[in-house]
Parts: sequence; C-alpha cells; structure tokens
Amino acid sequence: MEKNELFQELKPTIWIGKQGCSDTLIEEIRLQLKQRKVVKIKWLRSTDVDADEIARRAGATLVGVRGRTMVLAEKRKGSRRV
Repeated sequence: MEKNELFQELKPTIWIGKQGCSDTLIEEIRLQLKQRKVVKIKWLRSTDVDADEIARRAGATLVGVRGRTMVLAEKRKGSRRV
C-alpha cells in the first residue's frame, strides 16, 4: 500500500474554522503529533490556509495537501533533508 493511500484512510482530528489557525490550534497540533506521529487537518472552504506556514509553526513535516485537507507528520530528530 502506498503512503498516500494510508493517509487517505486517516480521519481528520483537527478542523480549522473561520478564525483561522490560532496559537491554541498550533499547540493542539503539536500535542496530537506527539501522541499520533501523523495528523490530518481539514479547513473550511471560506478559510485561507497556508499549509507550509502551519507546518513550520507546528514544527512538523508537511506530508501532503489535497483540496482542503493536509497531513502533517512529526519531524524526526537527527534527520535532515539535503
């Protein structure tokens, strides 16, 4: 099974609403990443979301974006992309 297929089965656990991505929401993303290692996030059609910025603020790796859904993964310690 391909990685994208695995994430397709993952249910969203974070929803970004009209207020956008607040500091409290970033903290929740960090907490869930510690517990689950991978988090799926959805947002409203009327909400403007920058997936790269959210990943950066949460200290996570952006796995992918499809439509109004993104998948973030916990950054691995000691590994760097070149």
